Amino acid sequence: MAAPVNKFKAALAQKRCLSACWLGMADTYVAEMAGKTGWDMLVVDGEHAPNDIRSIMAQLQVLEQCDSHVMVRLPVGQTHLIKQALDIGAQTLLIPMVESKAQAQDLAAAMRYAPQGERGVGAALARASGFNSRTDYFETANDQMCLFVQIETVAGLDALDDILTVDGVDGIFIGPADLTADMGHGSDYGHAEVRQATAQALAKSQAAGKFSGILTLDHSYALDCKSMGFDFVATAVDVLLYMGAMRDAADLLAD
Repeated sequence: MAAPVNKFKAALAQKRCLSACWLGMADTYVAEMAGKTGWDMLVVDGEHAPNDIRSIMAQLQVLEQCDSHVMVRLPVGQTHLIKQALDIGAQTLLIPMVESKAQAQDLAAAMRYAPQGERGVGAALARASGFNSRTDYFETANDQMCLFVQIETVAGLDALDDILTVDGVDGIFIGPADLTADMGHGSDYGHAEVRQATAQALAKSQAAGKFSGILTLDHSYALDCKSMGFDFVATAVDVLLYMGAMRDAADLLAD
């Protein structure tokens, strides 16, 4: 039995803009609810949310029963974290703060078994291989891996041409908040210079035949990003949705 088909990669190949929601509540109940609401994909956040390898695994387990595709953002691009994430069943990873071709090459190698990479061989112990019930997992897993790297600093932009040449990097993700701050514009996410840099990065990614994603809570800009050709656009964060709804409910009878 082969490795599971990466449905997110298959969806990307259809060349339509996928909707995405960020999951930061680190909770299976919330993740399962999100998976029932029609999002094309959900991003389980391990960078800024209180997730660890076990809570990420638990969310993967409940989301397997849902139609939404799943991307896992790790806190940092370390080989041992990538190995653990893949062994618990993640197939699509998002790695923050990528700023060089060498870094991208290391990440791509960590995602795949030799000879294409250097992923540690041990998934027979793990749920990724169905605890060794997927007898052809080793031979088929590489093709189902998907790596997105976050371009969210000036250094990342400067290295983008080289990063895009790396085999095994499937796409880039523009991190507008960090990019805006690094460009010296504080929290002015709509600054013209940031928008211009974003458009240029997208164009380079498209020219290189890579996929592209972005997160923006500005719904007007999200529609612009769809028109520009982004392959997926995250437009909501579960924590913010919950807080907004709770505030509205609390204000109902306020004087």
